[in-house]
Amino acid sequence: MTEKKVVEAIVNGGQANAGPPLGPALGPLGVNIVAIVNKINEVTKEYAGMKVPVKISVNTEDKTFEVTVGTPTSSALIVAELKVEKGSGTPNTVKVGDLSMEQIVRIAKIKAPQLLASNMKDATKEVLGTCVSLGVTVEGKDPREVQKEIDAGSYETLFGNC
Repeated sequence: MTEKKVVEAIVNGGQANAGPPLGPALGPLGVNIVAIVNKINEVTKEYAGMKVPVKISVNTEDKTFEVTVGTPTSSALIVAELKVEKGSGTPNTVKVGDLSMEQIVRIAKIKAPQLLASNMKDATKEVLGTCVSLGVTVEGKDPREVQKEIDAGSYETLFGNC
């Protein structure tokens, strides 16, 4: 029976390299680290500038490998959508940006498989909760206010086909 070793790491999208955390974890397995790094960069390039979880499964007998890409965190997706470096250090007083409801729903659709939410409205409300902690407003409003509006039936057109 072939043995598989799994290495999990968080890399910068499209910018993985043979240094830590990948090199030290993969080196002892005797695989071509450069080939793995190149594959990771190829499959994560669309997440450039974001931290992305990756899982590398290595067959220790024939040295073949498989790279699986996770989804970046909600906060990484929000920050990337805003094109800012990071969220606010003081989210109650300093706001770093404003997103549209369409952008929030798009992030919720990307994250939905990893969220606990059972439907798109709840997934969107989870993403709005992340906006609160990052100091991000939505259409000029506090995200908590937008969550209440969703509960009240606003934005139904956005969820109509979800």
